[in-house]
Amino acid sequence: MRPDGGISPSFVAQQRIRQLEQKLRAKEERIVVLETENALLHLKLAECRGFIGRDINEVAQFNVVHDKQQNLCRSTSSVIIQVYGAIQRLKRDLKNLHSFALELSRDFQHQCKNSLYQVLTAVQRIQLQNEAMQTFQTKAFDLEQSLQEVNERYQQEKQKRKILHNSLVELRGNIRVHCRIRPLLPFDTASGHSVSQDRHRKLSEKVAHATDDETVLVKCSRPGHALINKTFQFDRVYSAAESQDTVFADVAPLLTSLLDGYNVCIMAYGQTGSGKTYTMLGPQSEDDVTLSIEDEPELGIIPRATEEVFRLISEKPPGSHWVEVSVVEVYNNEIFDLLAKDSCGRVFGVKRDVVTTKEGKSDVPLLTYETVENAVEFLQLVDKGLQLRVKHPTLVHAHSSRSHLVVTLTITTKAVSADSFAPLWTDEQSSPRLSKELFCTFPQQMKDDKLIFPSRASSPAQFESTEKLKHIKTKLQLVDLAGSECVGMSGVTGVALRETSFINRSLSALSDVLGAIAEQRSHIPYRNSKLTHLLQDSIGGNAKLLVMLCVSPCQKYLAESLQSLGFGTRARQVQRGQVKKRNLPVSSKSK
Repeated sequence: MRPDGGISPSFVAQQRIRQLEQKLRAKEERIVVLETENALLHLKLAECRGFIGRDINEVAQFNVVHDKQQNLCRSTSSVIIQVYGAIQRLKRDLKNLHSFALELSRDFQHQCKNSLYQVLTAVQRIQLQNEAMQTFQTKAFDLEQSLQEVNERYQQEKQKRKILHNSLVELRGNIRVHCRIRPLLPFDTASGHSVSQDRHRKLSEKVAHATDDETVLVKCSRPGHALINKTFQFDRVYSAAESQDTVFADVAPLLTSLLDGYNVCIMAYGQTGSGKTYTMLGPQSEDDVTLSIEDEPELGIIPRATEEVFRLISEKPPGSHWVEVSVVEVYNNEIFDLLAKDSCGRVFGVKRDVVTTKEGKSDVPLLTYETVENAVEFLQLVDKGLQLRVKHPTLVHAHSSRSHLVVTLTITTKAVSADSFAPLWTDEQSSPRLSKELFCTFPQQMKDDKLIFPSRASSPAQFESTEKLKHIKTKLQLVDLAGSECVGMSGVTGVALRETSFINRSLSALSDVLGAIAEQRSHIPYRNSKLTHLLQDSIGGNAKLLVMLCVSPCQKYLAESLQSLGFGTRARQVQRGQVKKRNLPVSSKSK
């Protein structure tokens, strides 16, 4: 302030400045507040813009959904219109169906009434038929019983007829002929390169059939000719389904005759590949020809016959029988001993010859005979012989036998006349003991057809008994003939062709011999072949002879099958006279 007590302008100015500064500060603070508010407003504005953007997007999506809903509403409306039209049509169809159902129901009720009437009628008819059926069943039962009785009588008469037939065969000395038809085998249907399929199919057809156990039916057909059925009658016919057991069951009775004092011969005849070796020996392969009694169902006649012979011998008194075996083959009209041994004991085939003795019987000098005590030893010897048997593959058979195999069992029976020893027995107990001692003599005690007893045989009673003891020999010949062949079909050449020629000639000679016997000629050509010469005693009526025909069933081998069946028919007609029994000789008392 001024001294005069007044307000100086500078003071006023300062006051004014302070006021202005306060206002300025207030304004600045207001500006700060406003700037803060402005910043907040900017943030709110940005937030609102964000909300607005989202809202715009939502509005756009809502518009899209709205558009879709409108489109859906429009399509739904059209569908609803269509559904409504369909419902209207269904209503019309349902109305028509309802009327049809009513009509169908009326028809069904009408048909039910008719069906019920028919069912009642049918039930009445069935009741009548049941009564008639019961009557028929009673009659059928009575007829079945009558038929069973007739069948039993038929079987009895058939058995009697068979017994009478066998007796007639015995009296006439006819050759028993059995025929076996083998089944079709893979090589029967093997197609050749030069044969059309149609021709091959015809060649593989089965033409030979067993109509019953005594008849063979063969359907003979040739191009351009009518079908001809030929029938052949034999003592027994085996179909392809019949087993080795069945075949041997008809052979076994002959073996009983063997021990009764008759010679027996069983031979298999037929073309190559017809099952002869299988029938006689059993199944064999190229690598293994060993026979074994282990393969019981498949064993052939030869091993089975041997088992049966030893079984029959086991029922006889011990030491009263012993068995010797020989095995020979006839190859290219020459006889070979298949049991002969060299200096080292090895078995090899030795050529032998067949001669006719003074008694008119055939004999093979120096032939090897091996003594066997059971079937196992016998089969071992036969196995050795089979190892040497000649075989050669052909187009017809891969293991074709090229020789005739003859296995001979010679059974020596010792017998004694019981009444010749009566003076030597001092009491009732000494008789069986002495008989047992005599029957227990072994083959090694025979020398030059005389019995050599042990040291205690030097007593007068034992010595006199030696004079009363006799022995006989019966033979069982088992023959597996080589198969007849058609050269064009077998395709053999060279050595095999020569073998075929000898085989066919020997079989032809066998047929000639049977023909000569049938015609009762004064001369029988046994010596035209070593085979017929060897089998002269058996063929000529000194043995019970069974020929087992083996036949292939297919069209391809028709000619060979007819030839085999014709051979069997001719053989069956041969009458050789009654076979003579080799009676047990009994010497008179010593003087």
